[in-house]
Amino acid sequence: MPQSGGGPPPLLDGNAAFRECTDPNLGETRETRNVIEMNLRKKLLSLALAVPMIALAACSTTGPAAPSAGTEASTSTSAPAGGKLTVWCWDPTFNIYAMNEAAKIYAKDHPGVTVDVVETPWDDLQTKLTTLAQSNETNQLPDIFLMQNNAFQKNVINYPALFKDFSTSGIDFSQFPAGVTGYSTVDGVNYGLPFDSGTAITALRTDVLKEAGFTVADFTDISWSDFLAKGKQVLAKTKKPLLSGQAGSSDMIMMMLQSAGASLFDDKGNPTISGNEALLKAISIYKELVKSGVFVEVNSWDEYIASLVNSNVAGTINGVWILGSIQTAKEQSGKWGITNLPKMDGVAGATNYSANGGSSWAISANANYDLAADFLKSTFAGSTELYDTILPSSGALANWLPAGKSTVYSEPQKFFGNEAIFAKVIGFSALVPKNNTGAYYYEGRDNVSAAITKILNGTDPAAALDEAQKAVEFAMK
Repeated sequence: MPQSGGGPPPLLDGNAAFRECTDPNLGETRETRNVIEMNLRKKLLSLALAVPMIALAACSTTGPAAPSAGTEASTSTSAPAGGKLTVWCWDPTFNIYAMNEAAKIYAKDHPGVTVDVVETPWDDLQTKLTTLAQSNETNQLPDIFLMQNNAFQKNVINYPALFKDFSTSGIDFSQFPAGVTGYSTVDGVNYGLPFDSGTAITALRTDVLKEAGFTVADFTDISWSDFLAKGKQVLAKTKKPLLSGQAGSSDMIMMMLQSAGASLFDDKGNPTISGNEALLKAISIYKELVKSGVFVEVNSWDEYIASLVNSNVAGTINGVWILGSIQTAKEQSGKWGITNLPKMDGVAGATNYSANGGSSWAISANANYDLAADFLKSTFAGSTELYDTILPSSGALANWLPAGKSTVYSEPQKFFGNEAIFAKVIGFSALVPKNNTGAYYYEGRDNVSAAITKILNGTDPAAALDEAQKAVEFAMK
């Protein structure tokens, strides 16, 4: 989120939660949702069969649903007296929680405004956006939706008819880090409002470490070889693996790469998967973690979260947003600590800092623009109260810079041994190396994920990455 970006990362979204929930706004049952999704996919399939791909892409960019940047959104926002906003986002303990808290704060001065949040896992959200754009049915879009940062530019470029820009929103984007706003900026125009930080952390059970003769300090500023050696000792003495993650996901690999400033793409967006030495090293480390039992692979996002809250493993490495899920295990309060990441041995530029996930809010072409823009301006780009409220229980570290000055960041957190963990994470975030994600980040990520599975099953790493490189190049054509 989670690819995480904010929330579960793309391959790790809680689809089970989506399947089991009922939409309170539309009264949709699980079966109804499935029918809707099937109909949307049928429309997409019929389009794909009826026209060449190039025409399909053209259809997505020339539909009648959205104005060009700055036209229909030309009226400066005011403070609407009433109205309703519908929002799509995906994590109940993180961005859904944050949006609901934002709605409460906005309602204090706008009692006539209601905000309906529809839980929509990332994979489903991306499918809906693509399908609606290609079928010119943008009238089915919500007012606001959340977008993984690494997917933002590609969606705006491929499907501009889905978005309204923020040029007349009145939001001061200089109050957000330029490196973060860059994810959702196309041709100098802002299409997204940054929400959460994806700064990565190592979270560890201090009681389990103590049983094995370690403390969190023993896992601070260390290398992966050191982490592996200590992880084996923890496993031998406590029978608990240090880490868990979903099989077939490359989240850990992506964090390792960024920790060294490496990437799957060069600065021109060309894939650099084949022969990528940092990537080969990261995969080698991951393979050894799994082989040793220090890292246990599970089948789904739900199983991953369960491994943490049910005390099946002694820790995790992920974006800071994972703290919201960890804290649902109330009985574990006081038994967790956090530190930075291990760094890759023998890799130039390697550091102990990385990121995973991060997301931004988009205003759709179907939105009540003035209301949506004023809502976001007044909350996620204007309320320290909001960030002070959501930070302790969700780990939603603000990208809105004024919020970072709040004393809440320096307050000790009981769940994490009364340590001021959020001040520590802010320090981590300043040291995260930049890397090149490219517009085809998810194609690269997904193909590397497939390569990892093959490598763990015995395929030669170089051959598997060569195949992944070719697959991404094909997708880019």
